[in-house]
Amino acid sequence: MSDKPLNGHRVLVLVTNYGVEQDELLVPVRRLREDGADVTIAAASPDPIQTLVGDRDPGETVEPTTTLEALDPSAHQLLLIPGGTLNADQLRLQSRALETIKAFAASGRPIAAICHGPWALVEADVLKGKTLTSYPSVRTDARNAGAKAWIDEAVVSDSANGYTLVTSRTPKDLDDFLSAVSKALVGS
Repeated sequence: MSDKPLNGHRVLVLVTNYGVEQDELLVPVRRLREDGADVTIAAASPDPIQTLVGDRDPGETVEPTTTLEALDPSAHQLLLIPGGTLNADQLRLQSRALETIKAFAASGRPIAAICHGPWALVEADVLKGKTLTSYPSVRTDARNAGAKAWIDEAVVSDSANGYTLVTSRTPKDLDDFLSAVSKALVGS
């Protein structure tokens, strides 16, 4: 038996193939895997994922585990949505991504989103009554989507309306974000 705290837990990460913020994808994936979680990265296509640094400079390239169309959302306990302006904007146009987000919320499984990632939650219409944080430019969209409150804090966890939502503002908040993600995952 291993002493890794997240052994046996499965995390699903939703991204597009271009524009995800490098650290918002790679840091959570690496840390969750180091802690024993089985992490699946589902992208729009099977092509490599080109991350960006600061929404403009090319970052690392990552191979997806599966595609949005081929993924099995029911096999995962927590959904993680990284940011990156381009990634978040394109992800919310992917019907399979929106269906997956709605399925997680409806089943009571936790969802975690950082930076611009909550844009996909706005589009999936799962923010009613929630308190959250995000990159500041998403604040009005979240409120217009029915969020109860937007708070400028490193991490916000809210378990209202049947599922836990963990949100953070930027890559600078990753340590706090990942601590809250791990807590939500173990509690799921």
